[in-house]
Amino acid sequence: MDLPEGVDDVTLWRVHVELEDRPGRLGELATVVGGAGCDIVALHVVGEPSDDGAITDELLVKVPDDVEAGELVEAVGSAGIPCTLLVRADAAELSDPATTALALARMVAADPGSAPRAVATMLRARLVAPDAPGHPHTHTLRVGTQQVRLGRAWPFTATELSRAAALLELASQLGLATTARTPTDDRVLLLRDGTEALLRAASPDDALLVAALHARCSPETRLARFGHPSPQLAPGLLQAVLAGENGSRSAVATTIDGGSVVGLVTLDDHGGEAMVTVVVEDGWQGRGLGTSLVRRAIELALAAGADTLAASAPGGDMRLTRLLRRAGLRPTARFVGDALVVSAPLVTAAVAG
Repeated sequence: MDLPEGVDDVTLWRVHVELEDRPGRLGELATVVGGAGCDIVALHVVGEPSDDGAITDELLVKVPDDVEAGELVEAVGSAGIPCTLLVRADAAELSDPATTALALARMVAADPGSAPRAVATMLRARLVAPDAPGHPHTHTLRVGTQQVRLGRAWPFTATELSRAAALLELASQLGLATTARTPTDDRVLLLRDGTEALLRAASPDDALLVAALHARCSPETRLARFGHPSPQLAPGLLQAVLAGENGSRSAVATTIDGGSVVGLVTLDDHGGEAMVTVVVEDGWQGRGLGTSLVRRAIELALAAGADTLAASAPGGDMRLTRLLRRAGLRPTARFVGDALVVSAPLVTAAVAG
């Protein structure tokens, strides 16, 4: 069901309903939700069958701002369908649950130590300290000898916890054979619009994710950051960059579940001058992610002993200049042929840090 064209003022709500397992019942639910002027954008099972055969389904529903959420609950109840939960949801949760689970499994396979964060993402919960003030609903899981406490605003179901247990079992098995990467440089970024992203060091294992990022970018973004608009990078280029050949360093920004790379910063040292290349997926631009990537590049450049940060862009593209300024630098620009070369001393960044 789609909202009428031009209706953009909506709020996303998470709704749990107890749905009888009989033909036509799901259609009746869709009819009453649509009749209330709302739009079901996602539905999946989160609870096990009860004694009477009813199953807990989770809906993500777009509710127009001129419709009270209580009206939706009343409409659903009028069809004899119990509504057991109504809480606000986030647009980031619209990803397909199966795809998210596979992405989280990949993250855990690459780093078994990331299992607690992966489980929290899967359950749309937060990791909370044992002595932290209580959330409305909490649950404690065991990862090896480590206790992991999760909290969120609605109850955990047995179905959800069994899925989390499977992910933890994967981490446990992998942890027996590998040493988990210590994510000392990993950090969670809170962007301007409230979206979260994960910033971490890049590795050759990210080649496919970075290639996918490059393919998703618009020709204009690819031209500005890679010098050509082709959706495919030259063979071997990604592996060379991500493996740190010739002294290059790179970091990636991923979605919080680790399933997609949405930003990349690369640093090449040229005898005291560090050349930086930044790319941010079009849909993630304008949120402050590029500034965070440049700040990470500054940290890497200072650690490498560089005294200048420089970047190159097609002539007339002043976005790099503004980006470096937002990161706390004082850049100057000059034309070299058809390219605009921007450079900035790192002494101001070192003093500010």
